[in-house]
Amino acid sequence: MNSPIAETQGDIDTDIDNDNLNPFTMILPQDNDANHATRQQQQQQLYFLKSINTNVVIRQLPSQGLSFQLWPAATVLVTLLDNTRGGLTSPFSDLLKCREKGVGESLPLRILELGSGTGVVGIAAAAILGAKVTVTDLPHVLPNIQFNVDANSQVLEKQTGVVDVAALSWGENLDMEAVGRDYDLILGSDVVYHDHLYEPLIETLRFFLLGGGKKRAFVMAHLRRWKKESVFFKRAKKLFDVQIIHTEPPSNGSRIGVVVYLFTAKR
Repeated sequence: MNSPIAETQGDIDTDIDNDNLNPFTMILPQDNDANHATRQQQQQQLYFLKSINTNVVIRQLPSQGLSFQLWPAATVLVTLLDNTRGGLTSPFSDLLKCREKGVGESLPLRILELGSGTGVVGIAAAAILGAKVTVTDLPHVLPNIQFNVDANSQVLEKQTGVVDVAALSWGENLDMEAVGRDYDLILGSDVVYHDHLYEPLIETLRFFLLGGGKKRAFVMAHLRRWKKESVFFKRAKKLFDVQIIHTEPPSNGSRIGVVVYLFTAKR
C-alpha cells in the first residue's frame, strides 16, 4: 500500500541529509560478487515518523516468505501511533497513557507485539512512545527482526525506546509464560491470515487478556481477504468484547480498507 510515511530508499535518497548516516547500509556487508545475489533479494524501506522527525529503516526479504514483508495493516498502525505522539486525533490516545509512578514521574509503557513479521510496528512504537516493546514471532523470523532492531538502534536510544525480540508460537504455554504478562498493551497487524492459526491465536489472546488479573487491551489492524475470517471473529466475540476503533479508506483500487479492532475482556 502506498503511504505518505513509507517510501523506498531509491525514492527518498535526495531528501535525506548527507550528515545522517544510514544504519542499514552500515550493517550490510560490503558489496562484492559473492553477496550481490543476496542484496538483490533484499528490499529496504524507510518510514518517516513525523512526530519525532526521524526515519526508521526496515529490511524486507520477500523471497523468504510472508513474514518477511511489509503489509498494509502494519503501515496503518504505525501511522496511528505517529498521529498520537503528534497530537492528532487517534484511537490510541486513551490507551497509550503511561502508568503513574509518582508526582511528575511515570514508567514507560510496556507493549507486546504478536506476529511481528519485520518488526516495524514494534520498532515504531518504541521510538514514538519511548516504550519498552517485546516483539515476537516464530524462531526462523527473529534474525530479520533483530537485524531491523539493530539498524534502528540509534533512533531507539535517542527516543529512550527499548525493543526486545522473543520467540512466541501462538498457543504454546511455555512461550507465553516466557514472555510474561507484564504489558499495558498488545498489538498485532495482519495476524488473522491462516485459518489453522485462528484457535492458537485465540488461546494466546485468552492467556494475555484474561489472565494475570490486570486489564489489558489488544489492538489489531486487519485487512479482510476472505469470508472465512468471520470464523475467527465469531469465536473471539465469545470471549472478548470486540469493537471497531478505526477504519481506513480503501486505497490502490481496493474495495475495502484496513480496519482496526480493540479486544478487551468481557465486562
